Amino acid sequence: MALHGKKYREASKIVDESKLYDPPEALEIVKKTATAKFDETVECAVRLGVDPKHAEQMVRGAVALPHGIGKSIRVLVFAKGDKAKEAEEAGADYVGAEDLIEKIKGGWLDFDLTIATPDMMGAVGKLGKTLGPKGLMPNPKTGTVTFEVGNAVKEFKAGKIEYRTEKAGIVHAPIGKASFDLVKLSDNFFALMDALVRAKPAAAKGTYVKSVTVSSTMGPGVKINPLTATKTSEK
Repeated sequence: MALHGKKYREASKIVDESKLYDPPEALEIVKKTATAKFDETVECAVRLGVDPKHAEQMVRGAVALPHGIGKSIRVLVFAKGDKAKEAEEAGADYVGAEDLIEKIKGGWLDFDLTIATPDMMGAVGKLGKTLGPKGLMPNPKTGTVTFEVGNAVKEFKAGKIEYRTEKAGIVHAPIGKASFDLVKLSDNFFALMDALVRAKPAAAKGTYVKSVTVSSTMGPGVKINPLTATKTSEK
């Protein structure tokens, strides 16, 4: 088993592993434990009381973080004609149709998010086995299949992020950078958590938000009290 480095071990001394922190305190600790030479991403891991194997319990969507994530997102848009022009004018990094599909089939994946107009999905669907496992397949639930491509590009460029439950019912999502002040990180954290609560499937039974952990890229996890993790109360 690989041992953690000295910086990680030192950072871990700040964290009480037996304690469930309130969000502001937890995020303050994450900022203190981010000691890498680069600006670490602050990440949130939320374990939900759902079974993603059942389609009706899949939690998936998108949320606009008030302060973005401190990273430039490379957006690819599948569109033709006026919609392609609209996407380009909105700031999309790559815009195309069959040409981009063929390029991706050849192994090219230098982008972070894909948006497609509905009329392109028949062709884009052929990339399911390539884009699906990487979470890059456009989906109406996340606002990435739309004729409003200009607005979609601007929103995601401004800090809108996608989220989805993984096999164990856990959602992993970035909420900013360690250099963000505490107010910005807190705003982003609560925006994500409230979105997850609002996305609670009707089929989910029992405790919905089971655990919440925040950490920096290279730092230890800090556990948050699920009862104080949202401003929107569970229904």
